[in-house]
Amino acid sequence: MSGRFQERATNPTRGPGDILKWKLGKKEPRREDWKDMDAVRPAVVDGGAVALASGDPVAVWIGHATWALRLGGKLVLVDPIWSKSISGVAPRLVAPGVPLDQTPAADIVLVTHDHRDHMDLPTLGKLSPEATYIVPLGNGPRIAKLGHARIVELDWWKSHIVGDLEITLVPARHWSMRMPWNRNDTLWGGYVIEGPEGVAYHSGDTAYGEHFAEIGARFSIDWAMLPTGGYAPRWFMEPQHVDPVEAARGFEALGAKNFLAMHWGTYRLTDEAIGEPPERLRAYWGERGWDASRLWILDAGEARPLR
Repeated sequence: MSGRFQERATNPTRGPGDILKWKLGKKEPRREDWKDMDAVRPAVVDGGAVALASGDPVAVWIGHATWALRLGGKLVLVDPIWSKSISGVAPRLVAPGVPLDQTPAADIVLVTHDHRDHMDLPTLGKLSPEATYIVPLGNGPRIAKLGHARIVELDWWKSHIVGDLEITLVPARHWSMRMPWNRNDTLWGGYVIEGPEGVAYHSGDTAYGEHFAEIGARFSIDWAMLPTGGYAPRWFMEPQHVDPVEAARGFEALGAKNFLAMHWGTYRLTDEAIGEPPERLRAYWGERGWDASRLWILDAGEARPLR
C-alpha cells in the first residue's frame, strides 16, 4: 500500500522480508576488536544545563539525535527523546546529557520524522504547551493529541519564522512509518535554522544523496548536525542511513563549517559496534587532512558556544 509521500521515499525500500533476512540470516564478519569497541560509550558531563540557562548561543548534545540549541534567544529542541528505552524495546545505553527537569522550557520543538527514536511521544508529552511545534506534513495530529496547540506543518523548502529565527524543512533521503499500515503517509526531512548568530542544520535520518549539495547551495551552514551511527549491515541500511564516511561526504557537499556528530552511542539499533562511528569518522577526517577543530564529537551534556 502506497502512502501519501511514497514518491519521495528512498529507494530501494526495505520490507518485512529484508528485516527477516537481516535478523535471522547470516551475519557479516565482525572486526577482531568488536567486543572492546562495542564497550565504548560517550561520557556524560556536567555543564549543559547551566549553559542552556545562561541565554548565550550554545549547542548541547543530549544524546542520539537530540540537540538543545540556544539561538536568537530561543531554546530549540530537535528530535527530543529522554526516554529510558525506545517504545520499551531498545534500552538507553547512556543517560541524557541534561536531565529533562533541568532543561529550560523549550520555545521551539522540531521533529524530523515519525520513527520512534525521533518522535518520542512520551517525551513530547512532557514538554511545554507554550512551545511552537514544527513538524513535516501530516505529523501535526500526533502532536495535537498530546495537548499541544501551537503546531506548524511544513513541506520541503517551506519556512516558518519564530522571533529572530527562520526555520526551513529540507529534504532527506528517508521514509516514514509508525505502524505497518501507514508507511510514508507523513513526510520526513531535516531542518535549517537561520538565526542572528549563524545557520544550523539538522539532517534527521538520511542516506547519502544529492540533497546535501542542494541544501548547501541554498544556505551557508555554520553547524551541521549529522548522523554517524545506525549503518550496519550496509546492504540493508544504505538506502536510509549514512555511514561515517558518507556523513563526512555529506558535510563536504553541504560546504558547512563545523560537523556536529550525532545518532550514535545512545541506543543499539544496528549491527556496528557502539564505539565504531566516531573512530571511523575521525580516521576519515584525518585522511582528508581537515581541521580537527571543525569536527565536534561531543560527550552527552557537553556544551559548545555557537559563534
